[in-house]
Amino acid sequence: QVQLVESGGGLVQAGGSLRLSCAASGIIFNINAMGWYRQAPGKERELVAAITSGSGTNYADSVKGRFTISRDNDKNTVYLQMNSLKPEDTAVYYCNAVSWPYDYWGQGTQVTVSS
Repeated sequence: QVQLVESGGGLVQAGGSLRLSCAASGIIFNINAMGWYRQAPGKERELVAAITSGSGTNYADSVKGRFTISRDNDKNTVYLQMNSLKPEDTAVYYCNAVSWPYDYWGQGTQVTVSS
């Protein structure tokens, strides 16, 4: 079992920045990848960014150049630095961990970007 706890969401004006954190605990030694997903009202959940155990990264086209995913292995924490935020980034952001063949999810944190 893996437990994920997110923090760092909130309300920010367009053009501003936020940093999300996701702390992992439990059986974490065999986590293959971690990532951030988001779900806006009335829309499907979508991948925002992911990072593998080898620190390879992947980003949605809509956030490339604005968001950066990183990890601190000593703290078992993954971060999502979000810059130049836009109103369309408003969503609940979820942390995800893949420990094949299992998927684990955090409880979600709200990010609201005002215009």
